[in-house]
Amino acid sequence: MERKLPKWSEFAPLLGFKKPELDPVERRLQRALTVKDLAAAARRRTPKSVFYYVHGAAESELSIWRARDAFSRVEFEPRVLHDVGAVSTGTTILGREASFPLILAPTGFTRMMHHEGEIAVARSAARAGVPYTLSTMGTTAPADLKRAVPSGDNWFQLYLWKDRDATRQLIEQVRAAGYDTLVLTVDTPVAGNRLRDTRNGLTIPPSLSMKTFIDFAMYPNWWANILTTEPIEFASLKSFDGTVAELVGQMFDPSLSLEDLQWLRDEWEGSLVVKGIQSVEDARRVVDLGVDAIVVSNHGGRQLDRAPTPLELLPHVAEAVNGRAQIFLDTGILSGADVLAAVGLGADACMVGRAYLYGLMAGGERGVDRMFEIMRSEALRTMQLTGVESVAELRGRVTLRDAR
Repeated sequence: MERKLPKWSEFAPLLGFKKPELDPVERRLQRALTVKDLAAAARRRTPKSVFYYVHGAAESELSIWRARDAFSRVEFEPRVLHDVGAVSTGTTILGREASFPLILAPTGFTRMMHHEGEIAVARSAARAGVPYTLSTMGTTAPADLKRAVPSGDNWFQLYLWKDRDATRQLIEQVRAAGYDTLVLTVDTPVAGNRLRDTRNGLTIPPSLSMKTFIDFAMYPNWWANILTTEPIEFASLKSFDGTVAELVGQMFDPSLSLEDLQWLRDEWEGSLVVKGIQSVEDARRVVDLGVDAIVVSNHGGRQLDRAPTPLELLPHVAEAVNGRAQIFLDTGILSGADVLAAVGLGADACMVGRAYLYGLMAGGERGVDRMFEIMRSEALRTMQLTGVESVAELRGRVTLRDAR
């Protein structure tokens, strides 16, 4: 065959030069194709102690490792020759329409991860059409968040303090600010032993070493943003008279019981969610008291190491609850396919914390938007390849392979 040099007119269509992105944040986020990519970008932008406060877990970190390993054993059952030209990730969460079976979980110290903090996260959640949960240990007050993001489905996370009068006052602030959903965390009778934080000096109260300060100094943009914006503080707890350590001692109540949950159910007329369920029996007990939803969670592996793995526990809880309350799953979720796997195994929705914090650290509010884009794209593709048009059709189409 005779060879010849190609003409430029023949060669040019094969070259697709991408227009350069001049915005460094946008360029960084476009390169992130998974939540793990966002985590890698976050690590490059954030001091070590701050990043590992998010990334790490308790003691030997077996709980979080097992949670993620469980998702690696998920098997979908695809059906072919089904019309999946138009699929929807929409669902209903506590009686309200949501665009995706996802809830942004409560996280403390959020403005430490990025100076835009909770307001940026709530804005992104509102655009995405999913709920956002503000933490009691958040760095934005409930009323301030509501004013900044009035269109969002904003929830509030609560610890039942030993001082019930102080708890009642906080509940009244939340009610007055217009919140109608409380998320009670019940898996913190004491704080977990988070060894990474201790080694990095990120303790309560802080014990920052020279090594930590040097690490901070390597991230001048982070420093500049922290130093030139409002001081980081527990915004819901400004009136507390004492040290942070004393505050935590008041907040984590080892004597918490079902009677206290009943007190809160009587006190709060809105939707009540109980977060931190790790057994079938506890699921039955709290649902019997009339809560609206439970969260099967081991606190992201940040409390008890070697705790039950939520995804493995989920089908048994779903069978026991039998539709009397909604069930959310938390811990180990890093993709849209993970969310769908949990729905297929009995969850109504999932909660994520680390996933959106990685996005926040990587690129602020736009980073959280990018997290939603990634997870939604993964979910839509998974649904189409599985042969379902709605998330409800995934029930019975997901199994967990045996651990080897």
